[in-house]
Amino acid sequence: MLYIIIAVLLFGFLIAIHEFGHFITAKAFGVRVNEFAIGMGPAIFSRQKGETLYALRVFPVGGYCAMEGEDEDSDDPRAFGAQKGWKRLVILAAGAFMNFLAGLVLILLLFSGAQAFSTPVISGFMDGFPLEGEQGLMAGDRIVSINGERIYLYNDVTLFLSRGNGEPYDIVVERNGQRVVLNDLPLEPREYTVDGQTVTRYGLYFSIEEATVGAKLRNSWYNAIDFVRLVRISLTDLVSGNAGLKDMTGPVGIVDTITQVGSQSASVRIALENILYFGALIAVNLAVMNLLPLPALDGGRIFFLLINGAWMLLFRRRIDPKYESYVHVAGLVALLALMAVVTFNDLARIFGG
Repeated sequence: MLYIIIAVLLFGFLIAIHEFGHFITAKAFGVRVNEFAIGMGPAIFSRQKGETLYALRVFPVGGYCAMEGEDEDSDDPRAFGAQKGWKRLVILAAGAFMNFLAGLVLILLLFSGAQAFSTPVISGFMDGFPLEGEQGLMAGDRIVSINGERIYLYNDVTLFLSRGNGEPYDIVVERNGQRVVLNDLPLEPREYTVDGQTVTRYGLYFSIEEATVGAKLRNSWYNAIDFVRLVRISLTDLVSGNAGLKDMTGPVGIVDTITQVGSQSASVRIALENILYFGALIAVNLAVMNLLPLPALDGGRIFFLLINGAWMLLFRRRIDPKYESYVHVAGLVALLALMAVVTFNDLARIFGG
């Protein structure tokens, strides 16, 4: 139950920080904000301060920033729709920016106590490794890319080797300050003897670096960038058919995953660290997904904003707002339908064993 509560609060925080991004930029640009609420449902506390009602609502599952003229016509010169295009764009993008920033801060907090980091620099090979040499891999090589994917962290090596599908790899390494291209390298997991035990590995050892302040900042930033890339990879797999609806998960599935992560951890401290790391992944995921040019999302609104700007340049008039409204309503219905399917799959997976 504890981890379920933590998961719900985490979701509430990420959605509230998203709405706070909209709120703070709207206020900075002088847009009239009618209400800023944390949580949903009936208000348990509210206070009018100036033109804005600040409310704390009973269900800790989000929040909203209600701007004048955001979804309706308004004659108020401070309405959202009356602002210059670049201001509206910044306000719309600010929510995703705050989610990304929240994810980055969580990673920084988690890495603040780190003593060392693994790096994508090869330090040696297991006995019998067959690809050591100038035409293959050498100790001291920094792996730069695998099959065209940039390698920032040690974890990237593991990820992109695992996606090789048994085919040879195109690997770029940095060796003595020079880029060396190793095409069709037949690197594959095989059995090695390590400390008297037989293990299946790729046969590589990697170096360790001290967790200096610079290393912590660099690894935190690269982790956040990696989370962005994971969203792209997931979407690509979905479009290509390598993943399907059954592989998607929604809030119910995420809460279940967080509960499992917490309950299977060795201690409460490790559980919280694992949950916060997972929370950072969700935060960055929300940031990227929200900026996709899909109806009903901020990215869809930004897309229409750009289309309207181009339309104005070409025809000296705006597209009728009602058409954008129709698209967003249709997109919202489709999004809710998708969420219903994903939630049903999550429930079936959880209770179906």
